[in-house]
Amino acid sequence: MNVYNQIETASRAEMEALQLERLQKTVNHVFTNVPFYRDQLIKSNISPESIQSLEDIKKLPFTKKNHLRENYPFGLFAVDQSEVTRIHGSSGTSGKPTVVGYTKNDTENWAELVARGIVAAGGKKEDIFHNAYGYGLFTGGLGLHYGAEKLGCATVPISGGNTERQITLIQDFKPKIIAGTPSYILNIAERMEEMGITPDEISVEYGIFGAEPWSEEMRKTLENKLGIKAVDIYGLSEVMGPGVAIECHEAQDGLHIADDHFLIEVINPDTLEPVPEGEDGELVFTSLTKEALPIIRYRTGDISSITRETCKCGRTTTRMARVKGRIDDMLIIRGVNIFPSEIERYLLQIDDLVPHFQIHLTKKGTMDNVELHVEMTPEFFSNLPGEDLTHESVGQLKKKIQYAMKTHCLVSMDIFIQKPKSIPRSEGKAVRILDKRDLAVAQ
Repeated sequence: MNVYNQIETASRAEMEALQLERLQKTVNHVFTNVPFYRDQLIKSNISPESIQSLEDIKKLPFTKKNHLRENYPFGLFAVDQSEVTRIHGSSGTSGKPTVVGYTKNDTENWAELVARGIVAAGGKKEDIFHNAYGYGLFTGGLGLHYGAEKLGCATVPISGGNTERQITLIQDFKPKIIAGTPSYILNIAERMEEMGITPDEISVEYGIFGAEPWSEEMRKTLENKLGIKAVDIYGLSEVMGPGVAIECHEAQDGLHIADDHFLIEVINPDTLEPVPEGEDGELVFTSLTKEALPIIRYRTGDISSITRETCKCGRTTTRMARVKGRIDDMLIIRGVNIFPSEIERYLLQIDDLVPHFQIHLTKKGTMDNVELHVEMTPEFFSNLPGEDLTHESVGQLKKKIQYAMKTHCLVSMDIFIQKPKSIPRSEGKAVRILDKRDLAVAQ
């Protein structure tokens, strides 16, 4: 195995012994250095000595995003400011970001984990790495950048946006790996098609995509349009950033979690009790090696499941299923729970539609209503007599979409089929849901 993969083949007993040692150290670290955690533990009648097994993690209190906001900016840091070498953050509804800090050791560990992930995705030291994740406070760009450099890749820090320049550099620099949000990479792929560039004319072999939920159908679309293998990467700034987990290119069957750095739980978000292996629930992460901002039982809001079966690639690490969605993105329409990624999954199976859509939440009287805005392909549009959007073939396509949504997603939706290029394209994370219910009430 490559040097970055050796720990990923440890036995379960070896890994759990390492996790317990690091968990005990982390709990002692926060108890000693973070007043917030010390107060929480004392209120729960817990001391660092209370943690004698991995099962004892259930004794520890949860951390939620509002705790980071309440301790803005540096209240949860566990080291002196002089030891912090990097600060990242994620945007918040109040206008202030949730702030995370890193020591030199933290950033070195992060880079090594991302490098390990790039190897799992199929990358090699000699590859050129085209990084279309956004740079800045968002952890995606710099997280992938330093991981690629750690592996030894020649890294192109193109960031997001300026799509035609991206394509020029892909043609000229001939990268083997491309990374970005799936919705933005789709934007690049579609622009290539418009320019007459075919998959066999580009050098890219692997794609590392994440920062938003995406379906298996989106994977197939990206792989076909670019002629690549596409893998999912997972991370969030509060836990570290990208690199917490990643799929391997051999199996593309669940994301390998860096068990040596993170302890994962899956809980029922209502009862807060653990769910059985293989069952969907909310992901909860505890960091095991972070110094500047160690995090205890962080409720991510992401919905997924885990398995501890050995992967066919040979790695023994815990694997998580691809994230279905976030609790706060879950739509509850007339008593039915549904995630945008499930709508995407079935839309992409319908011919004559491009992989772009938006969900508009509106009101019909006092009832919630869903408008699904989709976009026809240029070929379908050009074959409409007089480009007439009222033509019967548009009506037939609408019925097909309505049937798919009602049959598979169990929700009746108002379907709006739009001309090509009508739905905004992403240059970062796609905006899938527009909630107009308050506007309807106000009017």
